[in-house]
Amino acid sequence: MEETLERAVLVGVHLDDDEQFNYSMEELANLAEACGVEVSGIVTQNLERPNPSHYIGSGKVKEILMFHDETDSNLVIFNDELSPSQIRNLETELDTKVIDRTMLILDIFARRAKTREAQLQVELAQLQYMLPRLVGLRASLSRQAGSTGGGVATRGPGETKLELDRRRIEDQIARLRRELDSVKSHRETQRKRRVKRDVPVVSLVGYTNAGKSTIMNSMLAGIGDGAGRHVLERDMLFATLDTSVRNIHLQDNREFLLTDTVGFVGKLPHHLVKAFRSTLEEAADADLLLHVVDVSHPEHRYMMDVTEDTLADIGIEGIPEVHVYNKSDLAGLEHPRKQGNSIWISAKDAGDIRTLTEMIAAKIFGDYVRVRLLIPFDRGDVVSYLNEHADVKDTEYTEAGTLMDVEIREADRNRFREFLAPSEE
Repeated sequence: MEETLERAVLVGVHLDDDEQFNYSMEELANLAEACGVEVSGIVTQNLERPNPSHYIGSGKVKEILMFHDETDSNLVIFNDELSPSQIRNLETELDTKVIDRTMLILDIFARRAKTREAQLQVELAQLQYMLPRLVGLRASLSRQAGSTGGGVATRGPGETKLELDRRRIEDQIARLRRELDSVKSHRETQRKRRVKRDVPVVSLVGYTNAGKSTIMNSMLAGIGDGAGRHVLERDMLFATLDTSVRNIHLQDNREFLLTDTVGFVGKLPHHLVKAFRSTLEEAADADLLLHVVDVSHPEHRYMMDVTEDTLADIGIEGIPEVHVYNKSDLAGLEHPRKQGNSIWISAKDAGDIRTLTEMIAAKIFGDYVRVRLLIPFDRGDVVSYLNEHADVKDTEYTEAGTLMDVEIREADRNRFREFLAPSEE
């Protein structure tokens, strides 16, 4: 089939209190590009409040129609979420497909979801978004359900699903929730196993395209264990949707789990946050959050605020946090540099990643103590455990048993209290 190129007019309403309007429009263009849509132009309007019937004024509707026809466009994308009646009215007036920022993000997520869990989460969010908009979205969502081409396709609920009545869609939503609950139960079992192993968990969080996956891959490469375990790393919005968990085994036998989560974005659809809550809850169990920031981006402070607000929205608060100011090389800043709970790095620099890893270790292994243990020769199991899980400084064989000088967790010190050398008691 011949691929239909989609050309879009972007439309934004600048409200008086929106200080991030210009950047949000720039980001909308990037989102469109991520969907394979060519941007033919941008139309904006300053308003105190959106027009309830068309979101924009009647004069601006005519301006968009003229610009749409002049540029041979076939799509109009609004920067804010539209109501069902607004979509219906706009499509009638403009005689073209009209979508909003939410639908655009949902489509990107549908394209990027690889695991069954992510696909379920995206489909649930799509159906929840569609349910109140079945009439208004008929023209927009019926367009390419079976297309093999590019462009905005909102896969999942396509043309055939529009023919379903409300009850059947609600039944499908219920089925998806049950399936996700089953997946979540499996994830909870995995979490409990990790807690039982008493291995610290470190979670990467941050705005989309901040460099979280690059940091994970660089850390894996730094310990010589990256082959076959690296995660997708691309300079694009929402490259990572599926939570990745990797074991980072340090040279001193300490280890921690590093998790990579979906990136955030301004005006992230509520349905999407809700659908991905179970995935994002990986961060809720973390012992330490690494808030990764693209410090080279002029709007990085705004991106930090969006991340913090989204984390608070899903109940992730009170966890120790390190701000990792990535891409410091692009910003012309000194790196690596540490200051309090902040570090400036370039994720591509091996030395910077070593410094970051050392900072993580200092944060999560604060309960390690150095002790001397005298272990009887018939307790080889204890010696084996320490060689595998502790930082062994020295080992000496005496008449009374194996004398080991080790750095271990406080919990292990209490566990092996009976073997403390006389000077340690």
